[in-house]
Amino acid sequence: MSQLRLAGLVAVVALGSAPRLGAAAPNVVFILADDLGWTDLGCQGSKFYETPNIDRLAAQGMRFTSGYTCGPNCQPTRAALMSGRYGPRTGVYTVGGIDRFDWSSRPLRPVDNVTKLDPKVVTVAESLKKAGYATAHFGKWHLGEDPEHHPLAQGFDESVVSMGKHFDFATNPKTAYPKGTYLADFLTDKAVDFIGRHKDRPFLLCLHHFGVHSPHEAKPELIAKFKDKPGVGGHRDPVYAAMIASVDESVGRVLKALDDLKLSENTLVVFTADNGGVGGDRFDGNKPGGKGGITDNAPLRAGKGSLYEGGVRVAYLFRWPGKVAAGATTGEPINSVDLYPTLLEVSGAKAPDGPLDGVSYLPTLLGKPRDRGPLYWHFPGYLGQGKGQWRTTPAGSVRDGDWKLIEFFEDGRRELYNLKDDIGEAKDLAAANPEKAKELHGKLAAWRTAVGAKMPTPNKK
Repeated sequence: MSQLRLAGLVAVVALGSAPRLGAAAPNVVFILADDLGWTDLGCQGSKFYETPNIDRLAAQGMRFTSGYTCGPNCQPTRAALMSGRYGPRTGVYTVGGIDRFDWSSRPLRPVDNVTKLDPKVVTVAESLKKAGYATAHFGKWHLGEDPEHHPLAQGFDESVVSMGKHFDFATNPKTAYPKGTYLADFLTDKAVDFIGRHKDRPFLLCLHHFGVHSPHEAKPELIAKFKDKPGVGGHRDPVYAAMIASVDESVGRVLKALDDLKLSENTLVVFTADNGGVGGDRFDGNKPGGKGGITDNAPLRAGKGSLYEGGVRVAYLFRWPGKVAAGATTGEPINSVDLYPTLLEVSGAKAPDGPLDGVSYLPTLLGKPRDRGPLYWHFPGYLGQGKGQWRTTPAGSVRDGDWKLIEFFEDGRRELYNLKDDIGEAKDLAAANPEKAKELHGKLAAWRTAVGAKMPTPNKK
């Protein structure tokens, strides 16, 4: 496609003057894995896990090497994806209530956490539904399952919610399935069926796997495949490898369904995860390469539950044949909140009233990189890990260009890293570069004011 036509295409979509790109409004398939680490895919560097279908997805599209989640665990990320808003605006910044971990001996009282997405928020599904899309969600939701907060009340025409177990799982609404069914396969059955029934109209399909979250359970035949395979680095567990393989099988089945129905060229497929992987080192202050946890995020520091890179940097893959160049990679940072404005631009749907914190990355997908601007994180609580260890204490963070600053609220400590030179966040440059640290802290503080971010308060013991 010529640069001139490409620029014109982007302009038409940005102006919202046409509700479609090409002959028909494009379909969107958004596949979300749970707890999948940044290096847990072949295309992301793993030499042990096998992900041929996901690797093919990457080879046929664009891979963002600086993709980020809105939170270091799942609930804030899911709220941000659906709302297009940072955690301070939704009140969802962690999983569960603040008493999930014992913070009684710590100096700060956490900010109360919201555990359900406010029905007043117009979700991305509601916006696309108003634009004529059929909408479906299958899998983990974690934003409220009562009738008022269930996906069926948040813009999805169809939904079966399930999480917590990979075998003998419960569903909402209750749905029958054969004994011994693996959850990832069940959800994929639902997704493929939905695609087949809606092949003649635009659709939004959210396939949100519970895999590869604990409990670590997998199909026996896949475990056997990896049982005797030598580990490579911190990638070594055959059960976890088998769980990843099941997610990969799911992706392969979805891509085949699109190909068989000749929908691939008019479908944007997105694959990512909700937070970093569970391992190797996960605790504040440790360095990459530890052997704890089910996987290893090296060269990234820490893992799920941390604002270091291992907790928030994830794989982000996009395929849209004829629109997104095959085999492309970009280091442009993107965040969970960017999905909503991107899908508005892709679909031509009208933006809702109220704030959207993200920036559309459609221009980047179409070959026109743009300056995303800073990314922000706010985590005003505690995430414990047992034995006196903390995945994180209350903290906030900002990434601007290659620079990243983390502020720890208990003592006001600030750490500064240059991610281009030090992706493992091993060298704190705050003392050596106080002006840059001051600049980034000023941006972080101004952002907190702008979004009304609540701060933890002194713990009155």
